[in-house]
Amino acid sequence: MADKKELYGYEEEDIITLEFDDGEDVECGILGVFDALDKEYIALNPLGTEDVYIYGYKDLDDEYELIDITDDDEFNKVVAEFEKLAVEEV
Repeated sequence: MADKKELYGYEEEDIITLEFDDGEDVECGILGVFDALDKEYIALNPLGTEDVYIYGYKDLDDEYELIDITDDDEFNKVVAEFEKLAVEEV
């Protein structure tokens, strides 16, 4: 069986598992951490999809915290910044 890097293009340390309240686990590749609105955010790609999940991100030394973005205006601005950065990468 191929390893995750061969299957998805991510290094194993670049994959995290999200655990949702309904018990579903989703493995995601880390697309990147970026700044917007004077905060840090993280963009994740559920493996095997073209979807992108964006969360607030807080680095806690050896750990990290993902923060749901509950404000629609904040979310829209963060998505716009991510899309701008993604276009610059291409």
